[in-house]
Amino acid sequence: MEQFDVFLAHNGLDKPQIIEIARHLKQKGLNPWLDKEQILGGDTILEKVYEGITQSKTGAFFISPNGLGNFQESIELYTVINWFLTQQQKSQGFRVIPILLPGVAKVPDKISYLAIWRWIQFTKSNDEEALGDLIRSIRGRDTEIKAQPLIKTSDIPIVIQPKPQANQTENDNLASEKGIDYTTLRDLLAAKNWKKADQETYRVMIQAVGKKDGDYFTSDELLNFPCTDLRTIDRLWVKYSNGHFGFSVQKEIYLSVGGKADGKYYEKAWEKFGDRIGWRVKRSWIKSDEVTFDTSSPIGHLPRGWGGWGRKILFSRIETCKL
Repeated sequence: MEQFDVFLAHNGLDKPQIIEIARHLKQKGLNPWLDKEQILGGDTILEKVYEGITQSKTGAFFISPNGLGNFQESIELYTVINWFLTQQQKSQGFRVIPILLPGVAKVPDKISYLAIWRWIQFTKSNDEEALGDLIRSIRGRDTEIKAQPLIKTSDIPIVIQPKPQANQTENDNLASEKGIDYTTLRDLLAAKNWKKADQETYRVMIQAVGKKDGDYFTSDELLNFPCTDLRTIDRLWVKYSNGHFGFSVQKEIYLSVGGKADGKYYEKAWEKFGDRIGWRVKRSWIKSDEVTFDTSSPIGHLPRGWGGWGRKILFSRIETCKL
């Protein structure tokens, strides 16, 4: 199994600059993980990203004026942090390095918890001093990780706790176009109560289309589901599962197996999707009482909500809403 010195998490809009940084790292004998080089046609993106992070010694998280890319924010950020916590609990080192690209003066408030680590700031594209700092930070992990007594897992806002902590949830965006209160969903997800969170997801979604518990969604309701509410629901699932669950996670898996986000039915892709996320076992679709409500389940297993019907239509709406 190949090992990497650093995982380069970045917005796709910054790709040219990240490729150049990766080139400099290689010239210094380092082995960076870069999606352009490691993810080939036909690969499952989520699995490759997870492999890249868990096979890397450090995680470099680039922040630019372009903001966070959808995949960078919804998957890479929380997977990097979760891996850091896992390795800390095992007394193994994994360094997280925030990197501010030209035009960014500080870690944005939205991800302010990254500021617990010292960041590296690039003032220009070919900032040799910053590059040298980055190289030393990557190479010095084994000796320097012990010299960081301030980093404790209990100090990190997204540490998994049995109950939600104030500093874990206070910055969550619970916006709704329909006046829906997402506090209960947020608290259930923060507490890792996946089953009740799944039930609550259906409840708030059926409310968002103006119906009551027990009602069904129509195709038109899913195709026109309010984008703000869809983003809020998905963002909460992705955040509190560390990228393991979420509608956007499911959509990426569906696309990776040949599906299209156009609301149409593609039998082979749908079956492969079911196999991948654990909704289909040995060619049989599981029943509602066979759903696994914990993170031992495959990536994308939740939310299950009202079942598989309409999920393909929802993927089309997710694509329109740019989740």
